[in-house]
Amino acid sequence: MSTHKPQRSLEEIEDIILRKIFLVRLTDAADPVADARIVYLELTAAEILSEGRDLKLSCDLMERILIDRLSGSFPAAEPAFTYLINSYRRAHEQLKKIANMKDKKVRSELESVFRQAKKLLVSYCRIHLANPDCFGGSDEMKSNKPNVSNVSPLLPLIFSEVGGGMDGFGGSSSGGSGAQCPPGFLKEFFDEADWDSLDPILRGLYENLRGSVLNVSALGNFQQPLRALLYLISFPVGAKSLVNHPWWIPKSVYMNGRVIEMTSILGPFFHVSALPDHTIFKSQPDVGQQCFSDASTRRQADLSSSFTMIKTVMKGLYKDLGDVVLALLKNTETREHVLEYLGEVINKNSSRAHIQVEPLSCASSGMFVNLSAVMLRLCDPFLDANLTKRDKIDPKYVFYGCRLDLKELTALHASSEEVAQWINKDSPGKTDVSGLYSDGENRLLRSQEATSSSSFASEHSLQNVKLTSNVGAGKSKYTFICECFFMTARVLNLGLLKAFSDFKHLVQDISRAEETLATLRAMQGQTLTPQLKLDIKRIEEETELYSQEKLCYEAQILRDPDLIQHALSFYRLMVVWLVDLVGGFKMPLPSTCPMEFACMPEHFVEDAMELLIFASRIQKVLDGVLLDDFMNFIIMFMASPNFIRNPYLRAKMVEVLNCWMPRGSGSSSATATLFEGHQMSLDYLVRNLLKLYVDIEFTGSHTQFYDKFNIRHNIAELLEYLWQVPSHRNAWTQIAKEEEKGVYLNFLNFLINDSIYLLDESLNKILELKEIEAEMSNTTEWEQRPAQERQERTRQFHSQENIIRIDMKLANEDVSMLAFTSEQIVSPFLLPEMVERVASMLNYFLLQLVGPQRKSLTLKDPEKYEFRPKQLLKQIVHIYVHLARGDAQNIFPAAISGDGRSYNEQLFGAAAAVLRRIGEDGRVIQEFVELGAKAKAAASEAIDAEATLGEIPDEFLDPIQYTLMKDPVILPSSRITVDRPVIQRHLLSDSTDPFNRSHLTADMLIPDEELKARIVDFVRSQELKRRGAGLNIQSMEDRIQTTSDEMLID
Repeated sequence: MSTHKPQRSLEEIEDIILRKIFLVRLTDAADPVADARIVYLELTAAEILSEGRDLKLSCDLMERILIDRLSGSFPAAEPAFTYLINSYRRAHEQLKKIANMKDKKVRSELESVFRQAKKLLVSYCRIHLANPDCFGGSDEMKSNKPNVSNVSPLLPLIFSEVGGGMDGFGGSSSGGSGAQCPPGFLKEFFDEADWDSLDPILRGLYENLRGSVLNVSALGNFQQPLRALLYLISFPVGAKSLVNHPWWIPKSVYMNGRVIEMTSILGPFFHVSALPDHTIFKSQPDVGQQCFSDASTRRQADLSSSFTMIKTVMKGLYKDLGDVVLALLKNTETREHVLEYLGEVINKNSSRAHIQVEPLSCASSGMFVNLSAVMLRLCDPFLDANLTKRDKIDPKYVFYGCRLDLKELTALHASSEEVAQWINKDSPGKTDVSGLYSDGENRLLRSQEATSSSSFASEHSLQNVKLTSNVGAGKSKYTFICECFFMTARVLNLGLLKAFSDFKHLVQDISRAEETLATLRAMQGQTLTPQLKLDIKRIEEETELYSQEKLCYEAQILRDPDLIQHALSFYRLMVVWLVDLVGGFKMPLPSTCPMEFACMPEHFVEDAMELLIFASRIQKVLDGVLLDDFMNFIIMFMASPNFIRNPYLRAKMVEVLNCWMPRGSGSSSATATLFEGHQMSLDYLVRNLLKLYVDIEFTGSHTQFYDKFNIRHNIAELLEYLWQVPSHRNAWTQIAKEEEKGVYLNFLNFLINDSIYLLDESLNKILELKEIEAEMSNTTEWEQRPAQERQERTRQFHSQENIIRIDMKLANEDVSMLAFTSEQIVSPFLLPEMVERVASMLNYFLLQLVGPQRKSLTLKDPEKYEFRPKQLLKQIVHIYVHLARGDAQNIFPAAISGDGRSYNEQLFGAAAAVLRRIGEDGRVIQEFVELGAKAKAAASEAIDAEATLGEIPDEFLDPIQYTLMKDPVILPSSRITVDRPVIQRHLLSDSTDPFNRSHLTADMLIPDEELKARIVDFVRSQELKRRGAGLNIQSMEDRIQTTSDEMLID
């Protein structure tokens, strides 16, 4: 007969369960097989008995038992925090066990007991963490991590909740002690508590997380602390505590960008990077050393693997940092604090825009590139294809916005005085706008949900923040889109674009180091001194370090097309928004520049152009990018100094076009369409390129003379390409007709000036080069010279080589342009103020190429220096022939023979002989020889005329050239009379009166009709005298300069 086990009462079950949870007993009868952690609460038991109660645990005794357990000293017992966590875990496990209990009433009662127990345990966890000494737990907190002081024991539980991290080498890192967090504990811990009890705990946690990523590189374990941070701010109290932490925006009299990066809570997270930093702040593991040391000897597959790994790690970092910032922005209580933090980081790092950045006062490039990626993500909702939200960007934020220091930045056109005057005019009664925003008053008054058509917005809904700041008597409101736009523009300027600039300088440093190394190694073969050996080793180490840093930049930035394309989307919005300020994409531009546009920071446009140049040089980055708006912007403003004052910035636009220019049969059809099928390009591109070619003559810089050659090189390449496109060639010829005495004549003048200077400079440098070459070839004498002298002469030799190569390349381009344009456009060359200049240039080139000094210009490898005398001679002759063909009035031969510096009739015969040898077209040679004959005849006529005129009165002579004036004009300022063609030729290069430097233009010249009539009378009377006397001037022909055949090249 079976016996039934007696059923326990609810009180008995409750007692058993609570004893299992809290690991306590109230009786002295210890079970020998029981858990050693169970403690006997003797005093508590005595108190309960004195109250006349049974020694059974119940809900109303839970807190008393827990306090006594935590307060007592029990040798085998767990430390306080470990005990509380394990008790919570046991409560959770016991709760699972009763899930299938049939008696619903009992189950409900027990569930209530478990809930109370868990709540109590969580509450005492908070008490213990906020007051570690309360239950003697300070030793536990200090001993939890032997190497780290004051690490919260809660941190390992958070790490276990968010998952283990991965270092850069794929290894896992659990962090902490590896303790597993009981399910639901953290949520209950942070959700159901007041601010005052949790804030001290959270502050400590944030400090621990910050410390755990301090000086950690992209190869370290930053993921786990970053996920922990994101987890904490997912709780409202966690987000609030973070932005109210004293280290959210550290306060210090020594505050600067680097201090914010290293001491703020978020700073070290943004510092994590693969980019190099100053030695003091170098992160570990060292990315350059670990991934790219001895890169030249590594397999390409190893380098590719490192590139891929770093790119993947950084994408994860960008996403997690973005999630943190987004979570804080979506919380109305923390949004303003985030914007304040971003504003402070930007303002304190404004000096990052300088060429030389002080690393002790500015945050790292790594931080700002990371911040660039995050800010671009925040912009996603308003970077839709149609840029529909750009109307929410208010240009007046630059002047009245209280967050960023933008007013002092260089403006596109307005001077600082004009900006101040306009602000004061726009806001009467205000004199100091900057003083209106102290302590951030009146900032966040209302916010509203932002809407967006992008898919990003559906996943991460941002809120439009309407910021209201008092300005005078009125109020200015700025939406979140507006704030985000200007903040992103500044961050990109100080971050991604600065990184591009640093990379470019790094490449230049590598090039210089390699050149120096090559020179030292060449000297090593001659004499090896201890100092030379040390110098070589030092340069080798520098080059290795530079190479590692270069590859780090390449890994994080150049090989991340998504980041660059994201930035291009932002700058597309930038240029479209800027164009809206001047009335939209239409030409011509308004007659006056709107002040909203003129006052915008110059770097907005400069950064867009720099990014386009950089992106254009990286394969496939521009694929799929909409470039039409950029093209329109460039065409509109590159020749508009009244809108963009800085000529170097407008020249940078040409550099962009030069990068896009199709080159050869393999060119991208996308960029070809921009030039050949783009309406604004067809209508205005050639015109504006010609105008910029002229404008760049005077930049205002002390280096303007040399700068113009590089800029014009880019323009020349573009013009040569456009000449091959029929529609652009037609536009070009039309401009030459319309602007024959305007911009086209100026263009032609500067083209000729440059051609003469560059060729003359190149030929002189060739003579200097040959002199050094001769010194070096005399081995005996050369080796007797001091080592320092030989080193200096060797460097000078290489420098001369580079100068010749560059100058010759530019000269070839200029002569080539003169050759192909003169075939269809002749009349500007033959204008009175231009024809003598053109003839002098051609004669000079001809003299250099076939004259007496031709043999002294012989080079061993002329192609190395871009020196192609045969091609150059052909082009010069073609220009002669083209102009002769279009010379309806037969004035060109006289201009040729009138050049007293370089003209020699025998040069034409010598050139014709060379042309025949190199296979030039016979018809061209014939026309050239005929032109030479005409010039010779004109020279004879000139001698006759000179003899006829005899002694010319001084008042009839031009004071500049001392030639008989044909069209005298009076200069309005100096009141001096000069010949019109002479002064017009001067004005092509210099818009001043040559006698007193006052401003002068061609339309200001005053015709001197009375003097002109007297000159005509004088010439007529002299001719009559000559006829009457029947003088024969044939004998005066031997006054023409001649050259013997021996001086010329057969």
